[in-house]
Amino acid sequence: MSIKKNFAYNGILTVSNYLFPLLVYPYVSRVLGVTNIGICNYVDSIINYFILFSMMGISATGIREIAAHRDNRDKMDGVFTSLLYLNAIFTLVAALVLVGVIYCVPQFFEYRRLMWIGVVKLLGNLFLCEWLFRGVEYFRYITKRTIAIKLIYILLVFLCVRKQADYVLYFLLTSLSVVANALVNCYCSRRLASLRPAMIHISPYLKSFLTVGVYLILSSFYTSFNVLFLGLVAGPTEVGYYTTATKLFTIVISIYTAFTQVMLPRMSALYAQGERDAFLQVIHKSESVLLSLSIPLVIFCLVFAPDIIAVFAGAGYEGAYIPTRVMMPLIFIIGYEQILVLQILMPMKKDVEIFLNAFIGALVGVGLNLYIVHAMGWHSVGSAVVWLISEVVVLLSAQYWTRRTTGQRFPVRMFLRNVTAYAPVAIVCLLIYVCTPSVAPLIRLLIAGTAFLLVSLGVQIRFVKDETLMQMIDKVSNKFKYINS
Repeated sequence: MSIKKNFAYNGILTVSNYLFPLLVYPYVSRVLGVTNIGICNYVDSIINYFILFSMMGISATGIREIAAHRDNRDKMDGVFTSLLYLNAIFTLVAALVLVGVIYCVPQFFEYRRLMWIGVVKLLGNLFLCEWLFRGVEYFRYITKRTIAIKLIYILLVFLCVRKQADYVLYFLLTSLSVVANALVNCYCSRRLASLRPAMIHISPYLKSFLTVGVYLILSSFYTSFNVLFLGLVAGPTEVGYYTTATKLFTIVISIYTAFTQVMLPRMSALYAQGERDAFLQVIHKSESVLLSLSIPLVIFCLVFAPDIIAVFAGAGYEGAYIPTRVMMPLIFIIGYEQILVLQILMPMKKDVEIFLNAFIGALVGVGLNLYIVHAMGWHSVGSAVVWLISEVVVLLSAQYWTRRTTGQRFPVRMFLRNVTAYAPVAIVCLLIYVCTPSVAPLIRLLIAGTAFLLVSLGVQIRFVKDETLMQMIDKVSNKFKYINS
């Protein structure tokens, strides 16, 4: 399947993973309230840490190894069996430690009902095996399955979650959606790979599994660790503000994440086949797509953050306004990091460089959390500042290793050209924001969103002219012409 089709399917998938919560979150944020939302997100951050340990580097390693051997069923069976066995060992250890932690840490015991639901989610992740389907580029199947289960999940949330005390039920439904995906994947994976215990060989994958896993754990110290630390220092209400802001951010970044996830198996295959020119060409294409998408989105979200939060979460979430604005530049920063790490360093198996990169970010993240969030008492705003500074440091570190490895430099000219080209978007957004102070947030967003899309589209067609996006625009335009003819 072509990159464009994979991007389209994975784009639908990734956006749906955040679009469906976007449909649910305005409802549950109003029904449950900021404190109960904060409790659910706090417990989920704890569970996700144990999931992070159980999964380690299985996703990146699995995609890379499956993509490299997808034309040889015997080798792919061996890779699948070995990685699943390795994943099972770490999942069992993580589950046992989690159960012990529930009864040993008073702050966790207080939320033991939610924590036990989290144990189910942890075990369900073992059988998800998403890396198998991504490795063979079965994005169409992944998209259809995920959307179907998400629709059922949304229906159940609206039917069952009706009052503040239903936050436990809400957390249960969210966790069971992961288990449902895992069960469907277990059934469908039999067409692609078989379990063959005689072919288990852990040693070829252990180094990558651990190195990438440690990288992800270290990375969490300047991303998801913020939620855990904020909950311990400031309580669930501040967690509610911060996680509301991060949820909005992840919805926006999902557009480019879709493209990056499609690129990983393709980049791994290109590098394994020694096609250096094609490898570098795809990197250039990725940078162009990122700049074309991220710069106008950063501008729009920076200007209209209060209106977006007001519509998205409702009254009582005013404390999320500033954190949202602080973290919006991360749309570009993290997007560019994904190119450097997931599309360049990881396919080239530069695991040591990836580890060192994350280690630097972890040191900065932990240090800044202790100082800004705790000592200075900035709480949710401080967590956003910590994330922003940490990611800038990580980007600079990743750029250093990439330049040493491939000679790939930061695309300064392309960046400046896009910033200049999208200046009209900034002007339009600021004019609408300043001139409509008394307009209701939803109405103002509809007006601003329409103007934003039209101006951004005009800038793209007239000045930027990114090849990938122009092809997609032409395709959509041709379909509309066909329908109207």
